[in-house]
Amino acid sequence: MSAASQRWTVARLGTAQTLAWASSYYLPAMLAVPMARDLGVAAPTVFAAFSAALIVSALLGPVAGRAIDRHGGRPVLVGTNLLFAVALAGMALAQGPVGLFAAWMLMGVAMGSGLYEAAFAALVRLYGQGARGAITGITLIAGFASTEGWPLSAWMEAQWGWRGACAGWAALHLLAGVPLNGWLPRANVAEKAHPASAEEPAAPATEPAASVSAAPASAHPLRTTVLLSFVFAVTWFTSTAMAAHLPRLLQASGTSLQAAVALAALVGPAQVAARLLEFGLLRRLHPLLSAQLAAAAHPLGAALLMALGGPAAAVFTLLHGAGNGILTIAKGTLPLVLFGPAGYGARQGLMMVPARVAQAFAPVLFGMLLDAVGAAALWSTALLGVAALGALWLLRPVARQG
Repeated sequence: MSAASQRWTVARLGTAQTLAWASSYYLPAMLAVPMARDLGVAAPTVFAAFSAALIVSALLGPVAGRAIDRHGGRPVLVGTNLLFAVALAGMALAQGPVGLFAAWMLMGVAMGSGLYEAAFAALVRLYGQGARGAITGITLIAGFASTEGWPLSAWMEAQWGWRGACAGWAALHLLAGVPLNGWLPRANVAEKAHPASAEEPAAPATEPAASVSAAPASAHPLRTTVLLSFVFAVTWFTSTAMAAHLPRLLQASGTSLQAAVALAALVGPAQVAARLLEFGLLRRLHPLLSAQLAAAAHPLGAALLMALGGPAAAVFTLLHGAGNGILTIAKGTLPLVLFGPAGYGARQGLMMVPARVAQAFAPVLFGMLLDAVGAAALWSTALLGVAALGALWLLRPVARQG
């Protein structure tokens, strides 16, 4: 497969991922309050339904991964566009909490088989060990999902109400998502057992052979799986907690409301800038080393914020965003480099189960801690980050060949 063909695949899949994230993970931020008001429930009830959907997505991840390993990403991802559309239509038609929860449960099925983990598995299924650059590419594109999704949700809600906004997102999945994922290359069934076959492109010339391990970490597979699962759980917990409470945390650290909102908006650009760095300079490093550097960013920023208060708020926000941006890529590249491409989808889906569960409870747990101890709540994510960094240091790249 040519480099140009791979770039088009990344562009299509990245755009489809932007749509998937904007219409699911980032939906409650704009629509939870009008949803709750119209359905006669409290706003936390809507977020509870969202958390339940994340639990469902955790349970479905391994199943979706196995399906992609077996059939390739195209049929699975096209199917999730249809599920997203049905779930969003169900929300638009909900008349009470029962209908709301039912729609979010279906949304959880779609999220478990249609977000980054599934997209990463689809790329590994197509490109094997050469998928690192493609994984980075789709995270660069979909890194703007909130930047694009929040204003679009707000505009549709202002024009047509929250039900019309849900219906609008459903229509986009049918009119744009299905074709985008439907144009993905078909995975060759004969390559199922060996996704990184000779017919597939090798790692890009700019990426030295030393950056990708040629053999799986077979000596301690269970230990490696547990350590990676812990790192991913910490990453998802911290990123979700910050996404839900960052402005309030910055206020508790001594910044004004206006400044806190402005600084929180720096997370998105910091993530994208870090992913560009990963795509360029850090691409020459082993993915494990770039993940270790990224894991240190949040604890370092937290230490500065807790020591200096408001004046360090911008530095903390930028470090958190940059670290989170690279760790998102690491969720796709580390299982590939430490285990190899065979069975990637099922393995990655299994490792992401604790992460999805941690993500589901992060807003509630960190919010309670923030209410109880204020800015000192940041100690929790800082210490978790240090523990994740320690777990990454315990991992070792296997011996290279060639």
